[in-house]
Amino acid sequence: MNDIIILPGIGGSGDAHWQTRWEISNPAMRRFQPADWDKPDLADWISALDRAVGASATPPLLVAHSLACLLVAHWQQLSSLDVAGAFLVAVPDPKSASFPAEAAGFGNPPTKKMRFPTLIIASTDDPFGSLDYVHARADLWGSGLVEIGSFGHINGQSGLDDWGQGKALLTAFSAGLSGSHRA
Repeated sequence: MNDIIILPGIGGSGDAHWQTRWEISNPAMRRFQPADWDKPDLADWISALDRAVGASATPPLLVAHSLACLLVAHWQQLSSLDVAGAFLVAVPDPKSASFPAEAAGFGNPPTKKMRFPTLIIASTDDPFGSLDYVHARADLWGSGLVEIGSFGHINGQSGLDDWGQGKALLTAFSAGLSGSHRA
């Protein structure tokens, strides 16, 4: 099984967030560590992701939430390090009125196909990214897309607890990656 790198968004995914719960329950998961969760700097976050991926014995699987989805898009254009794939949850629209001003440096994400497999997980009522935006982003990035229903920003306030559906989607995505490497 691949290492799994947890990539929280702004604020770092607190105790009620599914990412934190997954990380606590699974020793294969570890969190990347930028200098500041609340004042995100794109260059710093890219460097932190590069360090985390570089520390993996095999190409890791990235599990990104919100702002970290945009990080992955920027990072994959600048780094040559290998990853198995990226599980992108709640991709935000940097042009939306709700996008945090302190994250402006993450705006203008690349529009080219990602260089590794990606799966976007979207809520039908995410205040940070409309379904139209997410569908367009999936098309541009060459990502698979799963709509999970009405779960807001798919975060700690969404009442997901350990988010069993998300674990099942991640397991299926990961199994598909393993299958593609056997061919």
